[in-house]
Order: sequence, then structure tokens, then C-alpha cells
Amino acid sequence: MLSRMKVLANVVLVFVLLVGCSAKADEPVAGEKGAAAKIEPPIAVQGAMDVEVSEFLKAMGEYKEEKHGNYSFYIGEIEGIPIVVSRTEVGMVNAAASTTLLIENYHPKAVINQGTAGGHDPDIHVFDTVIGTEVVNIGSFRSEHLDDGQGMAPEKWIHMSTKLREKDGEAKEYTTLPSDPELIEAAKRAAGEYEHGNVVEGVIGSADWWNREIDRIQWFHENFRTSGEEMEAFAVAQVTHLMDVPYLSLRTISNSEVTDDDIEDLETAGKYGAEFTIDVVKEMAK
Repeated sequence: MLSRMKVLANVVLVFVLLVGCSAKADEPVAGEKGAAAKIEPPIAVQGAMDVEVSEFLKAMGEYKEEKHGNYSFYIGEIEGIPIVVSRTEVGMVNAAASTTLLIENYHPKAVINQGTAGGHDPDIHVFDTVIGTEVVNIGSFRSEHLDDGQGMAPEKWIHMSTKLREKDGEAKEYTTLPSDPELIEAAKRAAGEYEHGNVVEGVIGSADWWNREIDRIQWFHENFRTSGEEMEAFAVAQVTHLMDVPYLSLRTISNSEVTDDDIEDLETAGKYGAEFTIDVVKEMAK
């Protein structure tokens, strides 16, 4: 009888040990999805060109580069704040594709789309920075019918809204897409640190265009309240809206056809804009 009890006790002991080992084996380890969920999500910062992302890499010091498709992502920290920097490449399609990859792979708590822009507002000068409270697609138009030989009438083109499918399955039309109000407030708090010009709130126009016709620029400014134009912000705003990630648009003016600045300096504007964005990130972290 005693022998049988010892055997039973040993069986129970083995069972307990196996259960314990199994439980430990199921615990998340570094690199597994369960463990990653416990890590603070990063703030994502985007720039289309090297001149728009290089200052972030300097500020991080040490970082890891990862590629998804042909798009580069740089993972590191700025003063202890987790950051992922995305070089989107230029243009609306690149911006949409790289933003989708960014969100799917890094699950950022917010996306800041920043960089340089051409000025539309005669009161906004080179090196001023625009907090894009709204972004508008200035490449989305339809025209009325004109017969052969009647030419073109771009001043009569009709702006097309953007239809987005909401979570409830309903489609809603947007003329502009907004930046997140809390992120706008963080940018406004950081504005006092900017020493290279004014920081203003405005509307950013996006399209695969580079407009240098002054009448056309003034038409956009008068009809759509645009402060400046670039080639990525609306596409990023559209993806972040659909994927429910807070979004902020920031643009530093690098050139303007409607002022007497007589400066076109992408590199300096990119540097100043990145420095301001780092101050915004610090405000967000608070």
C-alpha cells in the first residue's frame, strides 16, 4: 500500500512540474508578439526626402534601420522617447504605401507628417512653419464638357471631395481632413521654441504637382485657404484616418512664388522643420 502511494505521489509531482514548465514556455519572451504589446508604442515621424529626415537620425544617435518593401524605417529614441522615422519618398502613392506599412509594422501612437512646402500665402515667408490644422487634396478635380477646339478652362474646374468608408460601413465625403486637436495643441506649445520664423496655423494643399504659376497659386489660396503646398500630407491623413491613428501635419516653407523672399532652400528648411518637430515630440511626451 505504501509503495503504491509513493508511486502516486511521484506521478502527481511529475504532472505539477510539467504544468509549470508548460506555463513558463507560454510566457512571452523578447521579440514575441505578447512581449511587444507591453512596450510603449513609438511616435512616428515622416519625411519624404533625406533632407527631411536626417536631423532625426542625428538626434537619435543610435538607431536601427529596417526596410519594408523599398521603404526605410529608422527605430530609436530621442531623449528616451521611442521614435520611428519613416522616409516616405516623394508623392501621394509613396506616402500612402509607406504610411500603411508604418502603421501595420510599428503601431505608432501618433503620426507626424512633416517636411518642406512651397508657400501660397503672401503673409507666410520662407522658414516660417505651418501647423496644418487641415489638409486638402488640390489635385482632385473634374471639368465640365467642352467641345473639340474650345480649349481648357482650369479656373472652372470643380473640386472633388474624398469619399472614405467609416468603421460603421457608411461612406462619408470629406473636402478636407483635419489634424488631431491634441497634437495641434502640442505643436502650439512648442511654437515658442522656434527661432527661425513664425509658426502659424493653416491649411496644407497636397497633390502630385509643383505649381509655379502665380495666378494658379493665388487661386488655390483664395478658394481653398491654402498656406502652402506639398506632395504627401493628404495621402497620409487619409490612411491614418482610415486606420484610426492620430495625425499631425507640419510644414516649413522652403520657397514661395508669392513673396519677395527670393530664397529656395530645401536643406535649411528641412533642418529647421525637423528641429521644430522634435520640440513637438517632446511636448507630446509630456
